[in-house]
Amino acid sequence: MHLSIVIPVYNEAGNIKTLAQEIEAALPLLGGESEIIWVDDGSSDSSYAELSALIRKGGPHKTVRFGRNFGQTAAIAAGIAEASGEFIALLDADLQNDPADLPAMLARMEDGFDVVSGWRRDRKDPFLTKVFPSRVANAIIASVTGVRIHDYGCTLKVYRALYLKSFRIYGEMHRFMPAFAGAMGARIAEMPVHHRPRSMGKSNYGLMRTAKVMLDLATVKFMGQYLSKPIYLFGGWGLLLGFTSVVLAAVTLYKKYCMGIFVKDQPLFLVAIFLGIISVQMILLGLLSEIISRTYYEINSRQPYFVKEKAGFGGEAAKQ
Repeated sequence: MHLSIVIPVYNEAGNIKTLAQEIEAALPLLGGESEIIWVDDGSSDSSYAELSALIRKGGPHKTVRFGRNFGQTAAIAAGIAEASGEFIALLDADLQNDPADLPAMLARMEDGFDVVSGWRRDRKDPFLTKVFPSRVANAIIASVTGVRIHDYGCTLKVYRALYLKSFRIYGEMHRFMPAFAGAMGARIAEMPVHHRPRSMGKSNYGLMRTAKVMLDLATVKFMGQYLSKPIYLFGGWGLLLGFTSVVLAAVTLYKKYCMGIFVKDQPLFLVAIFLGIISVQMILLGLLSEIISRTYYEINSRQPYFVKEKAGFGGEAAKQ
């Protein structure tokens, strides 16, 4: 299988037939064999009936149906688990992503990139409620993760499958997948894609999504840089706070013996004690995190590294 197209669906009955026709029109330009995996995320409308009609018609369509709504990240994860293509493309079912962009994105992958991320440069959404918050969130995410792309929120992306199959996503982490791939050394390209106004149904996102993104970002930063060495994060802060505590205590003693200011009259002494206690707790938290991290890798039979390719083992040939 050359390409797997994964589409999460939630109450998009009016868009499915049109989107399927658009994807089928693009398939001959993609090269190789393709499959289309629709994941019904517990829709309450007739979305699954529309998907069933596609299956009966035959062709490259496949479906996965959830028992209830689990969210877009879960739907994407289920589609990735079922995908068998060398490349995996993701797009929304609301018709705002244009399947006609897929051939160009896949061609860019053939240039040696591992991820090609869509950029909705001319976005057809309300500015104050969607575009502006999205731009702020994208700037923060790019700065924190170090993977500088303009549009993390654009679902339309193409990945080399071995990267997506190498990590698991939970909660609402699907928008951070380029950052996860970047942490594994993936080569990432970005290209402008068409973005169309929503013509049917209603958006499932609001301003609260921005707050969730900020909370998820802390998890992504930790998972990407400190999962295998949490003592560096917690222990580093512990040492910094401990050093600050010692400095404040020294200032307190200096004022007592050289300036005659009693300790009880110096609030810095209480601050020094407080920071000293927090310092010890942070270092202990780092040690506990180290134990949990090692347990995580052992139980899941995982390694704290990612192998992109091998050669010379059991007749395996190096890629040119």
